[in-house]
Amino acid sequence: MTRITILGTGFAALSAARRLRQLDRQVDITVVGPRPELIFLPSLIWLPSGKRRAEDLRIPLQNFFERNRIGFRAGEATGLENGGRTVLTTAGPANNDGLVIACGGRFIKKLPGIEHAITPCEGIPAVERLRDAVKGMERGTIALGFAGNPNEPSAMRGGPIFEFLFGLDTQLRREGRRDRIGLTFFNPMPNPGNRLGEKAVARLLGEMQRRGIVTHLGHKLVGFEPGKVRTEGGEFSADLIVFMPGLTGNAWFDATDLPRSPGGLIKADAQCRVEGRERIYVAGDAGSFPGPDWMPKQAHMADLQAEAAAENLLAELGGGRPQKTFRVELLCIVDSLEAGMLVKRTPAGGFALPPLGLMHNAKAFFESWYLRRYR
Repeated sequence: MTRITILGTGFAALSAARRLRQLDRQVDITVVGPRPELIFLPSLIWLPSGKRRAEDLRIPLQNFFERNRIGFRAGEATGLENGGRTVLTTAGPANNDGLVIACGGRFIKKLPGIEHAITPCEGIPAVERLRDAVKGMERGTIALGFAGNPNEPSAMRGGPIFEFLFGLDTQLRREGRRDRIGLTFFNPMPNPGNRLGEKAVARLLGEMQRRGIVTHLGHKLVGFEPGKVRTEGGEFSADLIVFMPGLTGNAWFDATDLPRSPGGLIKADAQCRVEGRERIYVAGDAGSFPGPDWMPKQAHMADLQAEAAAENLLAELGGGRPQKTFRVELLCIVDSLEAGMLVKRTPAGGFALPPLGLMHNAKAFFESWYLRRYR
């Protein structure tokens, strides 16, 4: 029986597993990950306000795996052997006829003093720290910002920071504390969010101005200190720092001879096949793909890449030629707890709608719809 191994339990990994099973009812699929659960990262933004609890975002995958006859091995990848046909893991070697690497990336934590900042997309514990810190504040300033990987234009995740920023503003106003707690947004770029498009940048900056959020833009970050953010353009006080660094490849990639991009991600072609390798594919944050420099690192894009990877891997296993390409599309709702700004961008153009209450409800509905397949 043909054996396929998938590394990861996030969006790309699970979308690849679903698509493989849809296309082939007989292939043997094994998912390798630390735990059989999906953390629904897009809804982390709702933890500080109490709109969501941690248990709402941890989705057990045992039922999904059983329904789809997918095996699960608890462990983490540590390397590859035999041209990728053997994955070395903390639970022992896993042999395969085809491999999908969908284990995500890791945040670059080289900035001096970064231990003084909370990185929310690291997961539930990080956002719970943020929630508790905000809850305990009587007065002061919360500074929120993000940066990228200078060698990998696509390897950044700024969208959630905008959502935490606007969500905290809404939350503090509801609690009657906004006049005592200031919000500052910082970014090394003068036009942060330009990957979303010019219209989106204008709307985001306009929304910050409307809400009385201070901005510190266009200055390279120097580092963090307790109660302080330092940039080449000066420093400013911050009692709480929330910061999203750029992304790079996982540490275990260094123990392999996989081709890497300048930013440390695994190099792939337009079919998501790892360059120069047979029956090895990559999807999501772990990969560097050809495309426009605004191509996002987000769940939607990971899903599209994973589906293409699954189809192409099966084609290659069957002796055919991988031909499926993925659609390049940025699609998101920038939420503020009460409204959402719908942003879409494709190679043909895009748009950014003003914040609408309907879009906040649509984001919550999408969460329910998306997770239903895994519950």
